[in-house]
Amino acid sequence: MMKKVYLIGALAIGFAACKPSVNVSPTPTSGSVDFTSYLAVGNSLTAGYADGSLYVTGQLNSYPERLFEQFSQVSQHGAQGPFVQPLLTSDQGYPSAKLVLARTYVSCMPWDSSLGAVSFPGWIANAADAAPYVSSGPNGQINNIGVPGIRMVDYPVEGYASNIYGTGQYNPYAARFYNNTASTPLQELYFRVHNLHPTFFTFWLGANDVLGYALAGGQGDGSGTTSPILINYYNTSDISNFTAFEKAYDTALKVAISTGATGGALINIPDVAKLPYFNTIPANGLTVTRTGQLDSLKAAWPGSRYSFAMGSNYFLIKDHAGSTRQAVQGELILLSVPQDSILCAGWGSAKPIPNQYVITTDELQYIENAISTFNSFIQNEALVYNLAYVDMNSFMNSVSTGFAYSGIDYSTQFVSGGAFSLDGIHLTPRGYALVADQIITSINSKYGSTVHQVDANQFNGILYP
Repeated sequence: MMKKVYLIGALAIGFAACKPSVNVSPTPTSGSVDFTSYLAVGNSLTAGYADGSLYVTGQLNSYPERLFEQFSQVSQHGAQGPFVQPLLTSDQGYPSAKLVLARTYVSCMPWDSSLGAVSFPGWIANAADAAPYVSSGPNGQINNIGVPGIRMVDYPVEGYASNIYGTGQYNPYAARFYNNTASTPLQELYFRVHNLHPTFFTFWLGANDVLGYALAGGQGDGSGTTSPILINYYNTSDISNFTAFEKAYDTALKVAISTGATGGALINIPDVAKLPYFNTIPANGLTVTRTGQLDSLKAAWPGSRYSFAMGSNYFLIKDHAGSTRQAVQGELILLSVPQDSILCAGWGSAKPIPNQYVITTDELQYIENAISTFNSFIQNEALVYNLAYVDMNSFMNSVSTGFAYSGIDYSTQFVSGGAFSLDGIHLTPRGYALVADQIITSINSKYGSTVHQVDANQFNGILYP
């Protein structure tokens, strides 16, 4: 009874900046900072993660790569190479297959198909990608230490890249390149900073401190006040403890500037609830087109308070309290909900959608509160340490409302809107180029530099088969 999520649309070519063209000055200058040695600190967005995995083309199109290219054009105090990223060898995805567009079917409608995201066909684990990364740069340098999945509160955690407090859990992305996998991410940052002596850095951490809760359908406490589940390791499906976040952020930031960086840019947390992952399946996606369907619904819930009519109806859901009810306006259905279960097994109509696939209004409020709290702290840190502050939250919100660029409309519509890659969370190469532009705009404003912006139109968006 739900409309199938059809993804065929205009060629997705990423999203574009709010400006209609790239404004290039004759000679890029550094202003009051020195870009000679650039270090990027962050998570999956910094690593170039896309399409549900990490792969070499994504890494080569990361926003730090774009920034380095622009910094290197500055004549005096410009970035000096090489710019070393812990590159994989394969484009199929690590440690699991990336997503590609292909025809998809559901079991109860084998005659019908749509173009959707599927795992890379024939994916095989690549031993070379799993092997420890060996830098080709001088003194083993690595300039991009973005780690997919890492949270700010993970920075004090021992064995994060090998064996977290003896639990057997670890982050495989960190394991590839950490100098000492038994150490903490903070110690790794210290090693990289004292190895590279960065004169400039970007710092984009914190999204995963909220995103884990959202991806789990709000299964955690959500208050930002919970205790660690083991020593100082927090539940990955909950919003990070506010106090632990702030302490880890400030400590890591002090390490980033400890060798005398002339400047840096702190990037705030986008509103994760506005990502395509949470907005592709509408809460009122239960569509009734025939009288027989409507009669069946009413017969399934006789005498209930649920309201069903011809046209669009709100799905039945399980909320955080375990109660069955209809969703209300503003509540979100996750992209991870199995379409087979909705279209063929009656989820949302004959039975409620489980709560791990739903963000309810109270859970959404926890998400918004956490983002506001974290971003206020990050902005204050930028003031305290006299660093550039990049309001990526506002920029991403402008994308979510949609805008026109050179006569083409862009939005966060999944695939056809062009804003994000196939996982509905991370960006396309063109998207990462536009992120670089936003960072450059803030850097130029703060430090009086005239770094050229990126021509985002050079880069790919979603690739169609």
